[in-house]
Amino acid sequence: MKSKHGGSGGGADDQAASAMIDERIAGLSDWRGQTLAQARKLILQAGPGIVEEWKWGVPVWSQGGILCTGEVYKNAVKLTFAKGAALDDPTGMFNASLDGNTRRAIDFREGQKIDGKALQGLIRAAAAHNASAKAGTAAKSAAKKAARKAAPKPAAPKPAAAVRQTAAKAIASSAKKSAAKAVGKTAAKTTKKPVAKAAGPAKRA
Repeated sequence: MKSKHGGSGGGADDQAASAMIDERIAGLSDWRGQTLAQARKLILQAGPGIVEEWKWGVPVWSQGGILCTGEVYKNAVKLTFAKGAALDDPTGMFNASLDGNTRRAIDFREGQKIDGKALQGLIRAAAAHNASAKAGTAAKSAAKKAARKAAPKPAAPKPAAAVRQTAAKAIASSAKKSAAKAVGKTAAKTTKKPVAKAAGPAKRA
């Protein structure tokens, strides 16, 4: 289920995603609901075209791919960035999931203020990373198509009649060569036979 921020006339899925996130926030009557609501507002204001979804039982924000998810725990509200390891974090907002090769997360705890400017900077960086990855995939696909077009096409198969004619010619040629070899061998043998010497005059008694 998804909802595109700033769109008009959203469908049932769009409305359902937003409604489920609204319901999650409303169900948190303490500081966690306030923190999630504030984070949501900052994320959606980070740029146009950000999509709000509901997946795996949690809010998800996407643009050209997942930007981050919003998870709620007993002692923290966690924003997990799907490609966080690839993003620059100049202000050091990432403070969880630091050992992985892909994800990074921010744990907001009770009483902690959200640095809106820094959070929106990470959201924009994540969107730019997704766009770059998508462009790279499209370029690779285009290169493969161009290589296939440039590759020489295999020769069309010859008709059966032409194949039979070619085979017959090959057989006839081979037969001629064999016959010629046989004649040559016979002539060579005949040439090599010793010639009988002529008998001399009979001796007189």
